[in-house]
Amino acid sequence: MPIKVEISPDKVVAGKAAATLGARLIREAVAEKGYANIIVATGASQFEMLKALIGEEIPWEKVTGFHLDEYIGMSVTHPASFRGYLWERFHRALPRPMRAFHYVDGEADPAQECVRLGALINQCPIDVCFAGIGENAHLAFNDPPADFDTEEAYIVVNLDEACRKQQFGEGWFPTFEDVPKQAISMGIRQILKSRAILLSVPDARKAKAVADSLQGPVTNLVPSSILQQHPNTVIYLDPDSASLLRK
Repeated sequence: MPIKVEISPDKVVAGKAAATLGARLIREAVAEKGYANIIVATGASQFEMLKALIGEEIPWEKVTGFHLDEYIGMSVTHPASFRGYLWERFHRALPRPMRAFHYVDGEADPAQECVRLGALINQCPIDVCFAGIGENAHLAFNDPPADFDTEEAYIVVNLDEACRKQQFGEGWFPTFEDVPKQAISMGIRQILKSRAILLSVPDARKAKAVADSLQGPVTNLVPSSILQQHPNTVIYLDPDSASLLRK
């Protein structure tokens, strides 16, 4: 299935569009079965989407959330912590408490944390996954060459140099050497189990990854290209991130 592409005039409009569709899908899931399960991503690409999602009319008390990834050994108080990011920019800002939100604990034993989260998400089929893609086309922290085969819901991954440079370049760490080399990440096949995947991918630095993911072959060297095989993925772009797409 081709990935549906939405190009907005700027990143703010793109983020709002992703949030609007996501909110509708959440409401439809709640109407259908009484609850909804979602995945929420982090990073600079998600700022506008999360801000808009918080303002949508959603019965949050019926929604369970899952976190995509976290650095191993990362304290929740560190400025780069994805747990801290989600608490500050999403979870605490909601107008009503969620049914539950399951964070990835980077300070826990990694193997045990993967088992714990896997058991939880296996009980909660995902209705909507909000995500982005990296400058190296990673999906969550599945850097190339990504594991397209594992059925484990959460796995320990090694972060490649391009990924670590992106995290440093976005200002999350004072030096490149401070960027961790390992993380706990949701696996590719677990992400693909989501009924709908909504990608927010603004900025020119993502243009090559976008073009390779949407119009290149499906390969684990371009991890997000696997989304070409998902039946319901929508990617929200701005003119900069869409600049290398063939017409």
